[in-house]
Amino acid sequence: MNVLIAMSGGVDSSVAALLLQKEGYTCGGAMMRLFAPEVTAAGEQDAASAASALGIPFSVYDMQDMFHKWVIQDFINVYKAGGTPNPCITCNRTMKFGAFLDRARQDGYKKIATGHYAKIAYENGQYVLYRADDPAKDQSYVLWSLTQDQLSALLLPLGSCNKEEARAAARAGRLGTADKKESQDICFVPDGDYAGFIERSLGITFPPGDFIDETGRVLGRHRGIIRYTIGQRRGLGLSLREPLYVIRKDAASNQVVLGPSEKLFSRELQAGQVNWIAGQPPKEPIRVQARIRYNQKAFPATVTDVGGDVFHLEFDEPQRAVSPGQSAVLYDEDRVLGGGIIL
Repeated sequence: MNVLIAMSGGVDSSVAALLLQKEGYTCGGAMMRLFAPEVTAAGEQDAASAASALGIPFSVYDMQDMFHKWVIQDFINVYKAGGTPNPCITCNRTMKFGAFLDRARQDGYKKIATGHYAKIAYENGQYVLYRADDPAKDQSYVLWSLTQDQLSALLLPLGSCNKEEARAAARAGRLGTADKKESQDICFVPDGDYAGFIERSLGITFPPGDFIDETGRVLGRHRGIIRYTIGQRRGLGLSLREPLYVIRKDAASNQVVLGPSEKLFSRELQAGQVNWIAGQPPKEPIRVQARIRYNQKAFPATVTDVGGDVFHLEFDEPQRAVSPGQSAVLYDEDRVLGGGIIL
């Protein structure tokens, strides 16, 4: 069977190709060009070199326009509305398992593969997504949007590996990506200055506004609402008698609401743009474990489908800094049930 590996120029996707080749798949490699060629040249060269070492064909798919429309614009819009987006999840949904899969099928490939650390199984007539064996590398949180059709066409060969095993396999296969460092930043904001990126993209400067407490009392001036996130304490530029945190942002009034730590905790949330991996929502409330950010363990909760691609989630214990724009991902032990964007 032929499979197209989504290559990034990193070690994980290179090893995914290596492992599948050893399993007897007929492999090809392709990389999505998401930025101007001069920006992506190094990554494309690393991916091409890995493909060459494996003796597989390699292509570059120019998808800059789609990436800007679906990922960067969404990132900007969520920040403007007062939320905190996760562009990697948006990219997976629209690009890697959307546009890239469509292109692979057009080019005659039956399957695609990525270097994500997660596992897929086929059980009782449907595809199931599981956490990776290595909890330190598990990336199931960013894959909650996968559908049955996408899972049927996807291979995740690193689900049973840890990072050192992947690097060891790359060294054994003489892949130049074996010791390449992992990127820790959002790919289109490598310097981490999200606010500056948004202002440059829009050609505007977000205006200052008021820091207020829950009674509406003005505590000082902020430097633009997009520069703050829920739960933030440092960098407020205020001299306060007690520690206060960002507990809410009101984009309409351009106000950032501060409060004590206990005000950051809530037991309930609603999430939209919901995807149930099984294809249908549960008919009754069910018990789950839920994560509301990437590097967080799952906590017990009850989820209820309320219709209109929305679910209601109630935790057994209050959770800190529930942030609109982030994802709430639902698990049954190691199985991913689905998820949604926190409203």
